[in-house]
Amino acid sequence: MERLQHKYLIGLLSQIIFILALSSGMAAAQEKAADAGTESSGITANTEGTEIADSGVDEYIYDPIDKTDPFKSFITAREEKEKEKAKTYLETLELSQLEIIVIVISPKARWAMVKDSKGVGHVIKEGTLIGTKNGVVYKISEGEVIIREEYTDYRGQKQYREIIKTSQS
Repeated sequence: MERLQHKYLIGLLSQIIFILALSSGMAAAQEKAADAGTESSGITANTEGTEIADSGVDEYIYDPIDKTDPFKSFITAREEKEKEKAKTYLETLELSQLEIIVIVISPKARWAMVKDSKGVGHVIKEGTLIGTKNGVVYKISEGEVIIREEYTDYRGQKQYREIIKTSQS
């Protein structure tokens, strides 16, 4: 019985010591904060004993405007950016839906006419955006149109895929 009382007293004393240590630490922190708040001279001393003028800079306030969100998926951000961009009618069609009707080559420029699945014709030239996979008309030559699509491979590097569409005639 006496042994149990001894253990109980030791536990009680250790709890009291812990509480006192905790409260004295909090009091010291509060005094330190109060001293820092009342110090308004703008001059502080470094370890060498020389005085350094305080720059008077207040605390930093984070402004998230025009900064990327580090917790947002970069894939989602890229998809949102693609959705924001206004697309032409040719950019909404798959390349398999387009058929080359005629190619015109002149000394000044090169054009081609493509027909969509509805039978409507569209004039394209080198540099025209075409297809759902961000394709660009890369080159128009006799009998064919080369469309270059940019994609990212599994290593994250940009690669190009060239699709050759030939004319019917």
